[in-house]
Amino acid sequence: MDYVFSEDELANFDGKDGNPAYIAVNGTVYDVTNFGAWADGEHQDMVTAGTDATDLFESESPHDSEFLDALPLAGRFE
Repeated sequence: MDYVFSEDELANFDGKDGNPAYIAVNGTVYDVTNFGAWADGEHQDMVTAGTDATDLFESESPHDSEFLDALPLAGRFE
């Protein structure tokens, strides 16, 4: 997990037009491409792939850290 994503780089991984879908949570970038709930880079009309989802994950998500641990890692977000 050596790759460091900037905000602009992360935005390219929006899950649209064949792009992979990545989200950042607490400085870690996760690959949600093959997670069915992220069709077309959108999840529950709450968050879009290619963004830092930390605030939403901590405040509104029903998922816990075990959910994140099961996702493939893509890099770090700074």
